[in-house]
Amino acid sequence: QLQLVESGGGLVQPGGSLRLSCAASKTLDVYAIGWFRQAPGKEREGVSCISSGGGNTYYVDSVKGRFTISRDNAKNTVYLQMNSLKPEDTAVYYCAAVQSVVFRRRVFSGANEYRYWGQGTQVAVSS
Repeated sequence: QLQLVESGGGLVQPGGSLRLSCAASKTLDVYAIGWFRQAPGKEREGVSCISSGGGNTYYVDSVKGRFTISRDNAKNTVYLQMNSLKPEDTAVYYCAAVQSVVFRRRVFSGANEYRYWGQGTQVAVSS
């Protein structure tokens, strides 16, 4: 059973930066990893994804050019670097994993495609 733990959330002013981490309980190199967020009263939204091979990434339009997803398989960790944060980025951020052994370049944008989920970390952007 794969377990995921997010960290790095917090309160930041508009224009600031945070780096979220998603640490796994075992090797991640056969898993595609996604970051999702859910704001109060809103549906969960896919933010970014990185393929199991690391060669492909996906970003929702609202974060393109501001967020960067990366992975360090040696540390069993995936990161989400978030720059130029806006109040509308305020949400609980979750990482999720889906096994992708054969299709190493595939990215998964839908929440229902993921099997394993972390507990989430709160990000608040406010002055």
